[in-house]
Amino acid sequence: MPETILTKLTLADLREVLQLAGYRVETMTDPVASGDYLRSATGGLAFDVRPGNRLAAGDGSFIDAALVAVLQVQGELPLDLVNRWNASRRFARLQLSLPFLVLTLDVSVAGGVARDHLRAQIEIWDHLVQQLIAYLRAELPKLDGTDRATAPPAATNATSADRSVQPSAPATMQ
Repeated sequence: MPETILTKLTLADLREVLQLAGYRVETMTDPVASGDYLRSATGGLAFDVRPGNRLAAGDGSFIDAALVAVLQVQGELPLDLVNRWNASRRFARLQLSLPFLVLTLDVSVAGGVARDHLRAQIEIWDHLVQQLIAYLRAELPKLDGTDRATAPPAATNATSADRSVQPSAPATMQ
């Protein structure tokens, strides 16, 4: 029996795929955009799954979504550190928009994809988040000692108001 091809997504679809991959998932509501999204975490880092382009069907379905992890930067962070990450990784992008460092990955079902493809995208996301944590832990201590700032040692879930998440280990940022 051939696998069903997904040509659109719902939050329920994404919740199911995330849960089958072993993630705990909760539904959140953005008070500004008045829309629902999903929140989960991996490696102590919270991330959101935000619906993208809505379909005209009116059933709440959409064609793409963004996986987004936000870390709060305390102090300054050299753009070179962000650029080196982006130059050496595919699929996701890192953006510095002070005071936040944002990792995003777009997932699309345009043209139709198998459910396994969606699961693979989530696995790629998980690997990239783990790589980012390791990258920051390795690179931040190398920064020059001037204007050092530290991130709190504990990871916290971002609230929809402040959207801040810190890595689970102390990090120094310039």
